Amino acid sequence: MYQIQETRQAGQTTLLIPAMLDDHFPLLRYAFFSRRYYPVILENRRGVVDAGLRYGHNDMCYPFHLCLGQYLQALGSGDYDLENTALLMPSVGDACRGSNFTSLVRKALRDAGYPQVQVLSLNVKGLEKDQALVLEPHMVWRALFALYYGDILLLLTRQVRPYEAEPGAANACRVRWTQILSRDIKTGKGLTLGRMKRNFRHIAADFAAIPRRSGEKKRVALVGELYTKYCALGNWDMTAFLEEEGCEAVVNGFSWYILYYVDNQLAANRGPRRVLWRGIDRFLSSLQRSMVSAVRDHGFRCLESFPVFKENAWAHLSRELQVADGWLMGGEIVGHIQSGCYWVLAAQPFSCLPSHVCGRGQYAALARKFPQARLVSVDLDASGTPSQVYNRVKMLIEG
Repeated sequence: MYQIQETRQAGQTTLLIPAMLDDHFPLLRYAFFSRRYYPVILENRRGVVDAGLRYGHNDMCYPFHLCLGQYLQALGSGDYDLENTALLMPSVGDACRGSNFTSLVRKALRDAGYPQVQVLSLNVKGLEKDQALVLEPHMVWRALFALYYGDILLLLTRQVRPYEAEPGAANACRVRWTQILSRDIKTGKGLTLGRMKRNFRHIAADFAAIPRRSGEKKRVALVGELYTKYCALGNWDMTAFLEEEGCEAVVNGFSWYILYYVDNQLAANRGPRRVLWRGIDRFLSSLQRSMVSAVRDHGFRCLESFPVFKENAWAHLSRELQVADGWLMGGEIVGHIQSGCYWVLAAQPFSCLPSHVCGRGQYAALARKFPQARLVSVDLDASGTPSQVYNRVKMLIEG
């Protein structure tokens, strides 16, 4: 099996990236490989919340404390040359606490004794341009492939793993494809749209060929804020817990969020900028349609591609909810219920105001519109415990 040989080269800055998108970062990290940066995805978990709370204000949201804790533990481990290490803080830059993350991380680093470590911002809002990660065209192109490949591996692994006849077969297939795709993304070779679409078909065919047990498990959809939806650290290993309870965990792909964000920019801009966003929307939507087609043609489920998904959501939600995850959270609830997934777990980090206003604020209305569905909302926070959340989830799946 092909193994990528990775060693940090002289002149490279080690770029520490906190765990966020578990299914995408194993591929997405290769988009940041360059002569300038050597990216490392942080996986440390034990004690990160306490480390984050020690140097971060407790009014900040749960994802901030987890990311900060991972940074501080990594810097204090002795594994990195602090003079040649930088931190990457991905942030959309919308109207939430996330737009303040980078300045607060810098303050925490000074207080903790690491003032020399640079904090780079990754956002599309143009925040802190003098401290932004330098993005080159080839990095953006590689990230595009990582985004869609990560999506299809996310969708298929979760649908096969609960039914696999041979334990570990789905994860092994995912690992094999991750290694194949990582090679292409890191080297930049073979990154053509035609090859992407062929790979969608090959990946789906490989997962479809995995022997599976008959029968249908209870499908439980996980929706909510990005960090608590995609990151096992942020949602306390919710996918693993649901599978241990005999369920199929259903999580939508990240490309729906990207297209939701693009759609919001279309609504907010006029003139030449709107034309640019329209072109981006059509391009990304066409790739998503190819992925959705490959998934469905091989017998797997998937929410509707974004244009249809959006219209279905807007029939039940206000399109004006565009702050942070906005109407997307409710839109995914609608999409899952309409696809026959009637058990929905909505997870949001405590102190995330957009999630509580745009997310939880819609749950009661959606429950009235879809009485056949069961919807449970949980908060994830440093003051809580996994057992409290797991008990609420058991109430959901046993009801």
